[in-house]
Amino acid sequence: MPLLGELYQAVSAAEALFWWVGDQENWGNVFCAIEDGKMVAKGQVGIMNVIPPGRAPNCKHHIYVNLKAVPHREQDYDLLDELYQVLYERAVVLMRTLPKAYETYLCVGNYAHESANNAFFTEKKGFQPLENLYAMKRSLEEPIPALPLDDRYRNRLWRIESAEEEVEYLKHEAEIWPEAPLGLERLREYKAHSNWIAMNVLEGDTLVGSTMAWQEEGDGVIEDVFVRAPWRRRGIAKYLLCRAMSYLQAHGSATVKLQVKAANDTALSLYQSVGFAKDQEEHRFYLPLELQVR
Repeated sequence: MPLLGELYQAVSAAEALFWWVGDQENWGNVFCAIEDGKMVAKGQVGIMNVIPPGRAPNCKHHIYVNLKAVPHREQDYDLLDELYQVLYERAVVLMRTLPKAYETYLCVGNYAHESANNAFFTEKKGFQPLENLYAMKRSLEEPIPALPLDDRYRNRLWRIESAEEEVEYLKHEAEIWPEAPLGLERLREYKAHSNWIAMNVLEGDTLVGSTMAWQEEGDGVIEDVFVRAPWRRRGIAKYLLCRAMSYLQAHGSATVKLQVKAANDTALSLYQSVGFAKDQEEHRFYLPLELQVR
């Protein structure tokens, strides 16, 4: 852990996107390169999106990889390649646990300025562009609008405690993002964060919109903002965002962050309308996992 901490500090100083290793049950997905008593690189894989049965046959499971070296070795492609091969083999093991009706993409995401790491995956490993995202940020020391909720609706704080509730939530979430649903493993990962909560808007007993909020090292995080199709353009998403920001502010967060697809102009405008601003741009790439590239 001390060596990992040193690597994290070095990589973070270069403002690179670095995954922390998580709890011990995840350490089988983490591989490190040690040289002369120093950790010079670390790689990690994880299942991000699992396609449930009944979806369109062109949907893909997504397994992501994160591979970082100390800044003066970020163009040492021999070092990165050695770790990449182990990560690829581990990704194949994870792929075998996923429903076999769908293919799997191995994906990577880096900030736009991480040119050397991006070049390793695209030029050396054949990864193709998948999507771009903006990381957005907002100060919670600025005023948060107090938006009303129409009388026909009610709000709910939902802890999604039972297995039945998890299934219900994931059913609604997959309705919104059928090609990249959250999946049970990631839902439980989110739920493990400090002060995690799901916030819903309901009409009667029908869930019409939802978001999640939690804290990481004191900072607020908002994730999975959605409104179901028949109830859109009624101010529900903006209400949920403001409610989530107030919740995080009440729990001591001074800032809040979220992610949005760069091509989603509607969502981008929504977040900007409540005070979020672009902070970083992330580029994501993919490779069909069945294709071994050496």
